[in-house]
Amino acid sequence: MGRAAQQRNRRQSFQPEDQSARTWSGWRRLACNALAIGVLAGAAASVAAQALPPELQKAWKATRLPDSSLSLEIREAGGPVISRINAGVPRNPASVMKTVTTWSALSTLGPDYVWRTQFLANAGARVDDQGTLQGPLYVKAAGDPWFTVQDLWNVLRELRLRGIKNLSDVVVDRSLFGNVSIDPGEFDDSPDRPYNASPDAMMVGFGATRVLFQPDEKNRQWIPIIDPPTRNVRVEGRVDWEEGRCKPATGFSVDARVQSGITTVRVAGKATGSCGEFSIYRLAGSQADHFEALFRLLWQELGGTLGRGFQNGRVPAKTEVLAWHDSPVLADVIRQINKHSNNVMARMTLLTLAADLNGPGATPESGDRAVQQVLTRQKIDLTGWVLDNGSGLSRQGRVTAQGLAQMLDVAWRSPLMPEFVSSLSIAGMDGTMRKRLRSADTRGQAHMKTGTLKDSRALAGYVRGVSGKRYIVVSLVNHPGAAAVRPFDDEIVRWLANR
Repeated sequence: MGRAAQQRNRRQSFQPEDQSARTWSGWRRLACNALAIGVLAGAAASVAAQALPPELQKAWKATRLPDSSLSLEIREAGGPVISRINAGVPRNPASVMKTVTTWSALSTLGPDYVWRTQFLANAGARVDDQGTLQGPLYVKAAGDPWFTVQDLWNVLRELRLRGIKNLSDVVVDRSLFGNVSIDPGEFDDSPDRPYNASPDAMMVGFGATRVLFQPDEKNRQWIPIIDPPTRNVRVEGRVDWEEGRCKPATGFSVDARVQSGITTVRVAGKATGSCGEFSIYRLAGSQADHFEALFRLLWQELGGTLGRGFQNGRVPAKTEVLAWHDSPVLADVIRQINKHSNNVMARMTLLTLAADLNGPGATPESGDRAVQQVLTRQKIDLTGWVLDNGSGLSRQGRVTAQGLAQMLDVAWRSPLMPEFVSSLSIAGMDGTMRKRLRSADTRGQAHMKTGTLKDSRALAGYVRGVSGKRYIVVSLVNHPGAAAVRPFDDEIVRWLANR
């Protein structure tokens, strides 16, 4: 008997009119068979969703990384999952963690949120004929992550325009944040590197000092210049002059060390004169010391005087605002954070969110709770997540590829999607993706956030396919050889861009 005849006979034996076939045991066997078929079909669908697409398998094998090191989720934005591998395993996302912080802040505070730093005096305080302000000048720190030296100069200039010349003392109110100061050398024993800067409610210029190397062609030497030229920073050593075509500096180093309140910047190595002037940024002390040194320098340059000095304290209930500064809006701030992977700005944004949701005295712990509040309301699966400081510069931070892809999908379907997506680096064009995926089929086709630590590599964001569809990709690798995953990640973006 042929297969078609067998199938026909089986169908006929179970027709409703064939009552003799409808025994309880017959129906039970049928139900069990149907259930088994359904389970197998579901399992097959699950395996299909888990499997790495054939087009990407060669690129993954080329990394020589174990399958267990990879967590991956690829899905159509607002649509089905295309590939899911170890997506529920918590992994260190490095700087991709910044997408969690920035999206949480954006979706809660709004794109037009601003930080306002205020300079105040006691209510009714007079300024006498000599320009002396009666009582202290209060500085109400707002946790502005993008407060610059120029911004501080502008506010101090506003005080001078109001006739204030002589200050007795300056009281800085940092109470918006709790005890958030960190040891900048704790993470990797590089305490002078700007990426290790400590957050502070009254941060100026990320707490960094510029060392400008100006070429003196006549005398064939490099002249180091400290900017701003605060009294507590000095330079030792020299950079030797080299002739010829511009090339990378040889044995070049700039290291800053603080001792007894004085920062010594030691310079060494060689640099080619034809390269022209260049700058290096270093941390030259604590955020509080940096703010005080800048304030004193700029106030003096503006013709002001300062009597007793600086102290921490609280702004009294009855005060008057003399001058203030409003930061750029949050939508602009998160572009700086994500495109350029600014760690201290991410930390400050997390603390700001915590203060907004849970009140003053914000800490990384209250920031973690604030993000959980926000993302839980958005129905994101946070199983296994550890936010830590919100920047990704952490050994403890953990997310899952599946949960992060969910968050990116929520962001895509939000009215705030344009502001969030535009904060991510554009493939082959800007930010940390500027030098990646520059071919015609990928350049400009993806908005991504990268993450890099010693044993971690991560990539997350959106890719536009030739079909016009948008795809979400989250790739997390934790392994001593994690750097090998970069060509694979690029191939994912290329594959999706041509999809």
